[in-house]
Amino acid sequence: MNIKFSAIATTLVVSASALTASADMVDRPSGIKIGERMTLRPYVSLSYTYDSNVDSTKHAKDGSSWVVNPGLGAEYKGDNWEIAGRAWYRYHAYNRYSKQLNESSFGESLTFKWTDSLPNEKGWSVLLSESFTQISQDDDMTEASGRGLGRDRTTFQAAGVIERRINEHWHAAANASYYYLDYENNVREYAPLYGWKRALVGGEAGYAASKWTDIILAANYGWYWQDNIPNNVRYSDESKGWSVMAGLATRATEKIEYRVLTGWSHFKYAEGDADDIDGWTYQVSAKWKISDTWNTMLLAASYYQPSEREIASAIRVDAISWGIAHSMVRGKLNATFDLNYRRETHEYSYTRGYDYDDDIITARLGLNYTLNRFIQLYGRIEYQADMCDGGNVRGHNYDYDRFRGTVGMRLTY
Repeated sequence: MNIKFSAIATTLVVSASALTASADMVDRPSGIKIGERMTLRPYVSLSYTYDSNVDSTKHAKDGSSWVVNPGLGAEYKGDNWEIAGRAWYRYHAYNRYSKQLNESSFGESLTFKWTDSLPNEKGWSVLLSESFTQISQDDDMTEASGRGLGRDRTTFQAAGVIERRINEHWHAAANASYYYLDYENNVREYAPLYGWKRALVGGEAGYAASKWTDIILAANYGWYWQDNIPNNVRYSDESKGWSVMAGLATRATEKIEYRVLTGWSHFKYAEGDADDIDGWTYQVSAKWKISDTWNTMLLAASYYQPSEREIASAIRVDAISWGIAHSMVRGKLNATFDLNYRRETHEYSYTRGYDYDDDIITARLGLNYTLNRFIQLYGRIEYQADMCDGGNVRGHNYDYDRFRGTVGMRLTY
């Protein structure tokens, strides 16, 4: 499957998730086979987490929680297409703030792939995906986490890409995506966060200048609707934006894949009621199979969006993640390390007090050991620092650091 992901990449909220090394796996769960084409992969995870800063605030209080997470994955493979899905449920039981924080999360995702040709050969390819989540207050540290920042919320995403490989050198693709975020705020406990929606359409063209390298030109146009415009602020809740980028990407390599694009983006915030925003933006992704036991990955992106924290404000996000994975003991033990940096800059603010910058750094180290085809043991340690600069005095209350340690067991079939 040789499909471009320019539209999907612009929605990227970068986080270096655990990379799986590609050594031969021993005693890996094979799933439940139904006929020759379908596989079911049920699982349940049990874990315990210590958290040094449950509130994600400058005035930290520690705590701990237990999590149970059952789920079911499914795959069905046709002759030239495949469909894969997953449904999951997660329950958090807190030892501190149990009445406020004990919550359930659940979600599902579905992906469809189809092609009528081999990679890089003349033909068509299609990728469709969607996901829905109802997320509780305790989130992964790569997101805004904790009581008072991470909030009960609903998300929905859908995306599609269709590519035409015209000949040995030329190819083109069209794409579209939709993103929905809705916070379920309890204003009696904390200040609200603001959800928003985005519809995006785009396309790209590429020329394979050599066996390994594509020259890419990509563009997209998007519409944004936001929830953070109160009745007493005479701003439109709709914004629009476009982006044009060019760069290089691998066409096909054995061990290295990359995609590097940069260009100009324009964000017409609040239908012109506020200042328009312009600037250089970029998309970067790279994977390197260093050896049979070492893998590394780099992801980076920049984009504009409505602020989720401040009224009638727009931000620029710059995010970069790097991760490395190592497989040991004939693939039974896997170690991962990733480092994430995210900067949010208020490009337009309704009031001067909201004009601040936020830098978030997250580091994570994980170990996963496959005891047998049914049991995996895992552990990870995470550290996050949030540094706020500018704006009014209360903005600096966002400064905090946080440490979490987790141990758990995953039962699979």
